[in-house]
Amino acid sequence: MFWVATPMPELSQDGTELQTEVVVLGGGPGGYTAAFRAADLGRQVILVEPQNSLGGVCLQVGCIPSKWLLHVAKVMEEVKSLSSHGVVFGSPAIDLESLRTGKSKVVQKLTQGLSALAKQRKVRVVQGTGTFINPHKLEVKGTFGQQQISFQNAIIAVGSVPIQLPGLSTEDPRILDSTGALALNDIPKNLLVIGGGIIGLEMTTVYSALGSQVTVVEWSPTLLPGCDLDLVRPLQRRLSAKGVQIHLNTQFLGLLNTETLAVQFKTPKGIIQKTFDRILVAVGRKPNGADIGAETISVLVDKSGFIPVNAQQQTNVGHIYAIGDVTGQPMLAHKATHEGKVAAEVIAGHKSGFEARVIPNVAYTDPEVAWVGLTEIEAKSKGISYEKGAFPWAASGRALTLGGEEGLTKLLFDPNTKQLLGAGIVGPGAGELIAEAALAIEMSANAQDLALTIHPHPTLSETIAFSAEAFEGTLTDLYLPKKRR
Repeated sequence: MFWVATPMPELSQDGTELQTEVVVLGGGPGGYTAAFRAADLGRQVILVEPQNSLGGVCLQVGCIPSKWLLHVAKVMEEVKSLSSHGVVFGSPAIDLESLRTGKSKVVQKLTQGLSALAKQRKVRVVQGTGTFINPHKLEVKGTFGQQQISFQNAIIAVGSVPIQLPGLSTEDPRILDSTGALALNDIPKNLLVIGGGIIGLEMTTVYSALGSQVTVVEWSPTLLPGCDLDLVRPLQRRLSAKGVQIHLNTQFLGLLNTETLAVQFKTPKGIIQKTFDRILVAVGRKPNGADIGAETISVLVDKSGFIPVNAQQQTNVGHIYAIGDVTGQPMLAHKATHEGKVAAEVIAGHKSGFEARVIPNVAYTDPEVAWVGLTEIEAKSKGISYEKGAFPWAASGRALTLGGEEGLTKLLFDPNTKQLLGAGIVGPGAGELIAEAALAIEMSANAQDLALTIHPHPTLSETIAFSAEAFEGTLTDLYLPKKRR
């Protein structure tokens, strides 16, 4: 890319508009991280956010509230499982108002914390929707009216929104996106989830635990497209055992009756027609890059709404940066926060770049599924050579005590260097465990490094060491006669 330099305005206080060194457009995880890092590096910062509190989709209507509800669902399932241990409870009484209140309290606590951090750093927060009107000026429209902000550098962190399907408008309260599902207005008797990705399956986990009969429709051959089948299979079995109906290789054809929410979808076995109380559309998200007036300042935005950037998070206009969902896949908060720091550091004159080797993925379902780096699907499609070490949790004492015997840890290694290339984990706490594998890949660790690192016993974390030992041929917790080194 070629970076276009434009003259920077002098900072002044003339009373007609706000002036700042750095303006950050969007107050989600990437946006507030970028703003706080820039302030820590001595820059004057204004943060523009449409909502009345910071945190964005992730904190307010995404990651955090969903994890609150998933925790509730997990505890409910654990209570049920205690019957096999000799402890029996009665049927749970669900108080939706208390559930919503508890979720809101968690969100409020975190948003108040972010507000305090902004004040401590003297980051000025302007509530409203920002649009570029020239390369160094932003117009913000909010409940207060209109406000213009002149800046030297801008960081675009406007995130993404759920994709809607034709004929399924979320203006109908019975048709939900992820935000509507997390509002938890009621517990439908019959819920259709269109999309078997992370968001769809997390909401399936929640609503199934709360008592809904859930049907999942996914167009691809497997749930969690892109994730290896041996990791998905235990989750699919668990969901099916709970009564979730799963239709793969299935195309949603549309609504037959808007009054009754009768729908039609095409499965490999034929056309199915069924009526639901609620429909959750969870087919992915689209970036907001086309909604900020980027064309006014000649910032490139592709046809999908993504904004291309270099390793320093710069757009094709050198003093305009972009981070997070709007820069491309994967659309994950932990990617956005790291990119936000890079953009702030580059603006402050530091030599910084986004050079992450891998970015972990986690589905906080029951059981959890997590993967990082190379997958077997990717390796086979690209012709990448690899060797595998795996450890089934049925042989883990800790997993058995947790009811996680269906779990699995597997590691993929370079056949020549023995360096770790990728990892996948399914089972309780997989999202926590995957970080060790991510660090190992970043540090170019090999199988011996992992196998010889003493892990505490009995823990789930030692399944990572056992998987490395399985690859090395030194595993004693299972008998693997075919692998000797």
